Amino acid sequence: MKSDIDTLMTARGLDALIVAGGEGYDDVLDYLVNGAHITGGTIVKKRGGDFLLIVSGMEIEEARHSGLKVMTYGELGYMQAVTQITDPLLREVKKLELALQEAGVEGGRIGWYGRNTVNETIAVFQALQQELPHYEFVGEASPSLFEEVMLTKDTDEIERLSDIGARTVEVLEATWDFIASHQANGDDVVVDDAGNPLTIGDVKTFVRRALLDRGLEDTDMIFAQGRDAGYPHSRGQSNMPLKLGQSIVFDLFPRELGGGYHHDVTRTWCIGYAPETVQKTYDEVMQALDISVETFGVGKPTHTMQEAVLDFFEGNGHQTQRSHPGGLKGYVHSLGHGLGLKVHERPSISHTRREDVFAVGNCVTIEPGLYYPEDGYGVRVEDTFIVTENGELVSITPFKKDLVLPLKEA
Repeated sequence: MKSDIDTLMTARGLDALIVAGGEGYDDVLDYLVNGAHITGGTIVKKRGGDFLLIVSGMEIEEARHSGLKVMTYGELGYMQAVTQITDPLLREVKKLELALQEAGVEGGRIGWYGRNTVNETIAVFQALQQELPHYEFVGEASPSLFEEVMLTKDTDEIERLSDIGARTVEVLEATWDFIASHQANGDDVVVDDAGNPLTIGDVKTFVRRALLDRGLEDTDMIFAQGRDAGYPHSRGQSNMPLKLGQSIVFDLFPRELGGGYHHDVTRTWCIGYAPETVQKTYDEVMQALDISVETFGVGKPTHTMQEAVLDFFEGNGHQTQRSHPGGLKGYVHSLGHGLGLKVHERPSISHTRREDVFAVGNCVTIEPGLYYPEDGYGVRVEDTFIVTENGELVSITPFKKDLVLPLKEA
């Protein structure tokens, strides 16, 4: 949580931090500005001090909604200082130097965060080293300070995530009802009242509109049918008509409109009926989900949950990434991941990542799945969960887990 930032700075030996990115969406900047919608900007914090947000004059009113100390680049003195500097790299150096000085940072070890293009970041970093030798600018490999901070969510974040989950469930319900309002023709193709096939593209268009109506946006959902459902990240073919009896993996991971917190949910549907093989596989995946929840405990290493599912699937004759690393059938991915301003955050629920433990305030997905593309199907079921203050694992995806989606009577 944000309250841990100074402690983590001390542990890393950081005297200050800078968050400076480009004009695109920056999850770290978003995390710190408390819901304000700004483009660009620079944040500086001295260890033990307050955050300082510096923006262009055009952004100043929106930036005030952050609740942080705010000033413009003009007030910083940057606009006056760079009148004689023509090199864009040296202009960036001057901007960061003035920001550090304004925050009372005269030297020391500075953690550098935010998002920008790799080529520009490398160039600025080299210029900073040369021009400001009294500062040591450092980056981090995973886990970074902000990955650690975002591991647990505070009360406001959990309320926000729960609200996004509720809106996402409304979209799932609407999508189920939309498909169910159709019929099937004699070729087992799902059609509308005029006899036109309902395609994956039609469904995705419906989902995107339903998300927008609820202040959410699509981030490239998965709606994959048949053989495509057997490949976990196959997005599905837009021109493919929906057909009876084929497994459909519907993985929806929207975020707040314009950037923000995510939800993540997967359901597997068979329209009309489920073939016996798919039903059997679905039942095993549901058992794996139950095993996952039963294995949970605050303070327990997250990899133990994955290993319980690996044991179950392997015991039922399925290949896994432990028994057949790199394999493309059976259970081919990790069990879940943290969720927040990025759709994949820590903690990781994987047998190959052993450093994470479950903690109060975690927001995680649990998503067991089995995939058999050459047999023409795949199955995955996923909910998003939070770890409550009393140590309970609670789903914030209260949508039914029925496999068979019935159509209306002809």
